[in-house]
Amino acid sequence: MTERLGPAIPGVMTAPLIAPSILASDFARLGEEVAAIEAAGADWVHADVMDGHFVPNITLGPDIVKAIRPHAKIPFDVHLMISPADPYLEAFRAAGADLISIHPEAGPHLHRSLKRIRELGAKAGVVFNPSTGIDHVEWILEDVDLLLVMSVNPGFGGQSFIPGQLRKVEALRKMVDKAGLPIIIEVDGGVTPVTAPQCVAAGATALVAGSAVFKGGREAYAANIRALKGG
Repeated sequence: MTERLGPAIPGVMTAPLIAPSILASDFARLGEEVAAIEAAGADWVHADVMDGHFVPNITLGPDIVKAIRPHAKIPFDVHLMISPADPYLEAFRAAGADLISIHPEAGPHLHRSLKRIRELGAKAGVVFNPSTGIDHVEWILEDVDLLLVMSVNPGFGGQSFIPGQLRKVEALRKMVDKAGLPIIIEVDGGVTPVTAPQCVAAGATALVAGSAVFKGGREAYAANIRALKGG
């Protein structure tokens, strides 16, 4: 699966990886939805994990990830919006997570948590809420595989894109390029065919989209994904 994890190539504009967020899918048919987005051309499956404490919503746990994992061969991109996150890293990796992203605010030792994710055999990501500064990763970039910029406040799907987060993407792109590291920069929240090219122009190489992928029913998924890729 690592070939679909797609490291960023500094200075090269290519179609972004698309990671449909299953938060916007039909929960009564999760397995079928996962299979459908893979068939439609999705690069990753994005799972939003919320605990009702760190963010004001409750979604899914490792048992659900485990149950739907066999329905697709593409990587599972798991975003942990939970606090603490450390006690659940092993469970989500065992459930089939290929990438695990955590928030700096979700635990006392971000670097230790990232190292643990890698020890478990997954790619390690850091998530930036709209008000979170990028200084959290400046000195630990070598231990990061993915940087996820939230362009909405986490907790619920269907929110409007926060344009100011594009400046954060640009700043992270400069930081990553200067370091010469193959880190993926991902944007999540309010991603549509209108905002997707703005994110890519700012330096993003992966995009999470919920409503923009799942609208129109399964017959529309492929066209929706192509539109997000700019095709």
